[in-house]
Amino acid sequence: MEVSSMRSVRALAAGMLLGLAASAAHALPSYARQTGSECAACHVGAFGPQLTPYGRMFKIGGYADTDGKGGKVPLSAMMVANWTRTEKDAADGDKIKHFGSNDNAAMQEASLFLAGRLADNLGTFVQATWSGVDRKSALDQADLRYARAVELGGKETMFGLSLNSNPTLTDPLNTLGQWRFPYTASDFNAGFGPSPLVESLASGVIGANAYMFFDNHLYAEAGLYNTLSKTTLDRINADDPGKFKGVGKYWRLAYLMDRKRDNFSVGLSGFDANLQPDRTDLGTGDKYRDMGIDAAYQFLGNREHIFTVNASYMKEWQTLDYTAGKLGEADKRGGSLDQVRLAASYHYAQTWGLTAGYFDSRGNRDATLNSSSLNGKPNTSGYILQADWTPWGKEGSWGAPWANVRLGLQYTGYERFMGGSTFLDADGNERRARDNNTTMLFMWMSI
Repeated sequence: MEVSSMRSVRALAAGMLLGLAASAAHALPSYARQTGSECAACHVGAFGPQLTPYGRMFKIGGYADTDGKGGKVPLSAMMVANWTRTEKDAADGDKIKHFGSNDNAAMQEASLFLAGRLADNLGTFVQATWSGVDRKSALDQADLRYARAVELGGKETMFGLSLNSNPTLTDPLNTLGQWRFPYTASDFNAGFGPSPLVESLASGVIGANAYMFFDNHLYAEAGLYNTLSKTTLDRINADDPGKFKGVGKYWRLAYLMDRKRDNFSVGLSGFDANLQPDRTDLGTGDKYRDMGIDAAYQFLGNREHIFTVNASYMKEWQTLDYTAGKLGEADKRGGSLDQVRLAASYHYAQTWGLTAGYFDSRGNRDATLNSSSLNGKPNTSGYILQADWTPWGKEGSWGAPWANVRLGLQYTGYERFMGGSTFLDADGNERRARDNNTTMLFMWMSI
């Protein structure tokens, strides 16, 4: 195996184990300019990405809805800057190049978006990002979609097609991987525990999805994904997840009820893939089968007091024929992963927000695969608390519809990390889970 390929295997494993900090998700003024609507019309708290029913329909409709006025340019930009402090300094082996062991300030990311209507029924959400932490640029997310409304059995139905770079990127709810709380997290954070494969493929794959939204209640989506070539990954600066054997299969079902004053949803989702981690040693792969259930509730009322609850559970079944059978980097071929995520938020006057989240990921005991765990398990759990202020984004706000900003304070507390209350850091020293507790101040701007 070439060294670069070995690194890609380990990079994917690390991402799946640690649940890499979510890249910032987005509220884009280009959509507000296109529709003539305030940010608060589409987003809870006047800032993305928590979607209201109106925002969901804009996305399901292909990002193509418009106020009918011409001259709209589908371009936006975004910047996230933050300051991060962890309870204990990072070990030398865990330090990020160009930064210190603690108290780091960074322009975490600056993004340009092609986001908006391209033609009738055709719209896009494409993001290119420069990371001030990794010191590199990359094609971050891409979703090009066509949608058309028809009648099916006398009921209004929206049909759509999407060409995209990430399973769950296309979802209209805030319960699955890409759009779930926390909507921004520090790159200096230790992560949120093991993640299923479906949440570890962003920008490394391309998918073709078909979806429909029937009678404003039933959402159904199915997609086929394939991994990008190494040449393409190098050109867009994306991490290499390996190569699928066959294609990855994604599916999604959800029932939504919008009662105007409040709304709720319940859903199921799944992903299956056979992944060959080493592109120079094809033939044997690791099999992953993900299946999850999720639910959400929003109380919107008169929009002065807004409450939301999002919950999800996903189970992953793993057959590590390559990692265990050929590479010897796992003790067992068979394994599983259970992931629970909860988040509840309150927003006042679309300006002041409080959110509390809980994360819990559990996996099988495997001392070789989870080498930093003292008991061989990757189990990680904790909570996230966030307070934020969004002064703009409402009708009549300064800069509307050209600019929006959110300022916030986020705290992540760890109950367990890599198996229990203690684990081994990159230097091989024992470290407490709570040593990873993280405080982040952030400023998130978009124009």
